[in-house]
This record gives sequence, C-alpha cells and structure tokens, in this order.
Amino acid sequence: MSDSPNTPAAGPTGAAPDDGSARDFGSEPAGRELLPTATPARTRAAVRELVRPRRGLAVAGFATMIAATGVGLLVQPLLGRIVDIVADHRPPGDITLPVVLLVLVALAQGAATALGLSLVSRLGETVLARLRERFVEKALRLPLEQVEKAGAGDLTARVTRDVSVVGEAVRDALPELARSVLAIALTLAAMAALDWRFFLAALIAVPVQASTARWYVRNAVPLYARQRIVTASQQQQLLDTIAGAGTVRAFRLEEEHTGRVTRRSSAAVDLTLRGVRLVLDFYNRLHIAEYAGLAAVLVTGFLLVRGGSVSIGTATAAALYFHSLFTPVNAALVLLDDAQSATAALARLVGVADQPSPEPEKQAHESRPRTAEAGGTVTVTGIHHAYEPGRPVLHGVDLTLRAGERVALVGPSGAGKTTLAKLIAGVHRPTAGSVRVTTNGAGESGDGVPVALVTQETHVFAGPLAEDLRLARADATDDELRKALTAVAALDWAEALPEGLDTVVGEGGHRLTSAQVQQLALARLVLADPPVAVLDEATAEAGSIGARLLEQAADRAVDGRTALVVAHRLTQAATADRIVVMDGGRIVESGTHDELCAAAGIYASLWEAWSGTRATADETPTHHRPDTTTVKDH
Repeated sequence: MSDSPNTPAAGPTGAAPDDGSARDFGSEPAGRELLPTATPARTRAAVRELVRPRRGLAVAGFATMIAATGVGLLVQPLLGRIVDIVADHRPPGDITLPVVLLVLVALAQGAATALGLSLVSRLGETVLARLRERFVEKALRLPLEQVEKAGAGDLTARVTRDVSVVGEAVRDALPELARSVLAIALTLAAMAALDWRFFLAALIAVPVQASTARWYVRNAVPLYARQRIVTASQQQQLLDTIAGAGTVRAFRLEEEHTGRVTRRSSAAVDLTLRGVRLVLDFYNRLHIAEYAGLAAVLVTGFLLVRGGSVSIGTATAAALYFHSLFTPVNAALVLLDDAQSATAALARLVGVADQPSPEPEKQAHESRPRTAEAGGTVTVTGIHHAYEPGRPVLHGVDLTLRAGERVALVGPSGAGKTTLAKLIAGVHRPTAGSVRVTTNGAGESGDGVPVALVTQETHVFAGPLAEDLRLARADATDDELRKALTAVAALDWAEALPEGLDTVVGEGGHRLTSAQVQQLALARLVLADPPVAVLDEATAEAGSIGARLLEQAADRAVDGRTALVVAHRLTQAATADRIVVMDGGRIVESGTHDELCAAAGIYASLWEAWSGTRATADETPTHHRPDTTTVKDH
C-alpha cells in the first residue's frame, strides 16, 4: 500500500567551458525539477546545528589531537640533539637519553593520536547519523509530486552516493584533515621557536600553496556540483530505460535509449578525465612549493650555522620540521578533493533535510467530528490539472463520493483516470480546483490517514512478513495481523510459509507471487483502516488465474469505506455502487451498470467489447484464456 502525505565521481573534476553543449553534462528533460540543494551558508549553519549538542565531545577530541601533535613535535629537537652529540664527538653513552625519550615520545604520540582520532571519528559519525535521520525523515515526507518531477534518480543518488561520500569523508578525511591542520600550525610555531628566520624561510612555500588551493577550489567546487547532477541524470536514465524495457523493445527504441545512456555515461567519464588532469596540475604546483621551501630552509640553516647563530643540530631540526610538513600540507590540500566532494554531497543532503513538512491546512482535507456513519465524503470541485504547462490532463472535473459509497472509475487509455485518483489520494495537487475529504467514520480519532492509496506497484520491504504488515499500523497485535490477512484471503498461504508470519520476505528473503504481494498491500489497507480508499488498478498484477480471488479480496478490504476504484476489469465496475466514465480528461457518464448499459454510451461500448472478448475466451481452454483488461492511462 502506498500512502501519500494526505494519505500517507569519480575523482575531482576539471572546469568545463560553457560551450552550449548542456546535454553532454547532464541536462535534464523539460519539466524536470531537481530536489533543492542548500547554499554554502546554509550548509555550514546546518553543520553547526548538528555539532552544537555535542560540543563537549568536539572539544575533547580536538584537545587530544593537539596534545598528540605537540608531543610529536619533540622528535625533531631530539634528533637534532643526537646530531650535536655526534658533531661534538661526545661519548656514545650521551645518546642514550635522547633515544629513550624518542621511544617515549613515539608511544605517547601513538596513544594520544589513537584516542584523538577515536573521539573525532565518534563526533563525525554521530553528526552524520543525525543528518541521515533528518534526511530520511524529510525524504519520506516529500510530496510524491515533487519526487516525480525530480525523477527517482535524483533522490536515489542522494540516498546512495551522496550519503556514501559524506560518510567516507567523516570516517577518513575529517580526522586526517584535523590532524594535518594541527600539525601544520604547531610545526610552524616550533620552527619559529628554533629561530624566527627559519619560520620566514618556510613561509616562502605558502604563497604557492595558497594560490594552488584557491585555484583548485575555484575549479573544483562548481564541477563537483555538476558531477552530482550528471550522476543523478545518468541514474535516472538507467532507471527509465530499465523500467520501460518492455515498451522500449516493443517500439524498437533500443538504439535510441542506448544512445541516451551512452551520452550521459560519456558526460560522466569526460568530467572524470578532466578531473584527472586537474589533480596532476594540482600536484605539480605542490611539488614546486615543497622544493622552494626546503631549499630556503637549508640555505638559511647553512648561513646561520656559518655565522654561529645556531648549532648544526638546530639547523637539522629546522630542516626536519619543514620536511615533516610535506605530509600534512599535501594531505590537507589533497583532502580538499574529498572536502569539495563531501561539501557538494552535504549541500544536497541538507537541501532535502531542510524541506518543510507538509502543513495539514494545505492538504485540503477536513477532519470533522465522527458519527456512526462509516467512511468519508470526498468532494472534487472544478479540478483542472496539467503535468506540464499548456498540456492539460483534466478539465473542470466535479465529483462527489458519498460516505461508504464504492465508485468505479473507467474509461479509455489516456482519459485521466489515474491522474484523478492521485489527486484524490493527495499524491498531486491540482492546478486549479479543490479536493476536500470530510471524514466521519465511527471510532476514528481524526489523527489517522484520511485517504490511503493502493496501486499495482507494491513494494515488499526486506524483513519478517509481520513487520512488513505493521508498516500500516505499528502497534497491531498478531491477532489483528491474522484478521487483516483473513479479510483478504491471505492467511492460509501466510501461515504456510516456512516460519509463518516471521518468515523473512522481500530482498534476500522468501519470494512472494504477484497476487500475494497485492494481498499484502490490501492487508495493510485493512490495518491502516482509513475512511477513504483509492485503488488504482490494485488487482492488475493477478493475471487471469487469480483475478477473481484478488477482486474479492479488494472488495472485502474496502468494505465499509468510501472507495474509488480505477477498474482494471469491468467486472469490478459492474459490481460498484456507481460507475464514473472519463474521456478526454472529463467525466462524460455516471450511473449504475444497468443505467449506463441502457444509455448506449461509452461504457456500454466498453462493456460490449469486453463481454465479446470474454465470450470468445470462454470457448478456448482455460489455460489459454487471455487476460482481457482496459489499458492503463498515465
């Protein structure tokens, strides 16, 4: 059962010129609106909000890292001390103390570093976990219309790749970056403590490194954002092609769709290759800075030793200090790659996490005091709807579903049946007009879902069957689960599973048939117990063999509720309280089965064609009997 709100890179990338070839870089089809991406300022603010409750952990982690780095800075002076001892031809025993101190420094630094990295990693993982929770919470509450406009690929890319990129950055890049920055700052301070001239010599490398960082960020930031769009576009194209594989083959569109996938994949590859060139240039510039800085420190040391200002050991310590900067400086600058990638991914996650929850007053649904009357009343007034401007699908539709009434919606393909069903279910909001649902079912609190939607596309979540059912009502007892399954004639096969209701179904578990999946969706409907139910071809997946059984299950699931049934088989329409016929986005007929057959209109023609096919089918063996249906509209 699907419940709407009313119902329920690869590596771094090089800059690409704006040559007008937008299609090569993940351009989106007309009408597609990607989910929002947070601004840099909002992303930073969101991180501060997430870290604020864990300030103690942050302070402890970084204080420990500072201590570990400070202890490690004792290595170079101790090595310089050993050089002085050797240069002065002192007794070998004088080296013992510096060597012992080196061992103690190594042990202390190792222990402090391990503790500091552990604390920083715990901080990062805790913050990331909270961000993931906020993202999932808001993603599940996004209006389905917004998700459909963005395309499943955009949301899928954020849920998978973006979360993965941020997670890797938190686990690896953040602790290493923190340690590198601390090492750089404290090492430069230590060089200044040896002699301020060593510090000045080391600064010769800074302008080259700073310009390299600015150049890289300037080129990488927009391209990482573009790369995310390209990845989402590529995933969306793959999803569209795979989902519509049958149609693609039927219309001989294999080459066209292969070309689309190839173009979008080529765009991603092109950006990756440009990124490789960017990284090579990045490293070349860093090497120039290293050589220039080390040469300046060595020349300064030579001049100071010759002038008697410092000892050979002190000059050695200064050179070792600068050489030790190679690793943290390069690590910090290289981590800009991960930082930019993670920042772009983080902005996309925050963009979704910041989405406001749907406000009840905007859902055009009313909750009234309950009476003894079952179901709810649905009033559709002057509905117009268009998925794209200038291409209307519905034109001034007026419809009232009385409390407890079962209405079948029929019509030729493209008539607008599914669109009207989704508007009533709250999946989409009408371009004009209104949908009002007044609930008045006995025993209802008014806090539950007023409208529930069941389609033929039902997802079975991985886990025990009982937990899959409890998605509709978390507090349902085992007896209530069995009653719901009994209502849709599913208890026998459910209890016949290897472990009964505890049998794991879904991904990696016991495979359910199409008919069983639909029965599961209908059982969820029974458990959710909404006053209004919308069934959009909810029995279409049964095939001919289980069609009647599934139709009976659907009838029992909506018993006592107001129901709108987009009829897959006209037998469903014939047994409804009322039949509404749509054509060209308008309601053209309304009445009972007998009334519409006597009127000799569109419904009568559909019924006559369907009955004729059934008569022909009855003359053939049962196992060859075709599954006669009306064609779905979109």
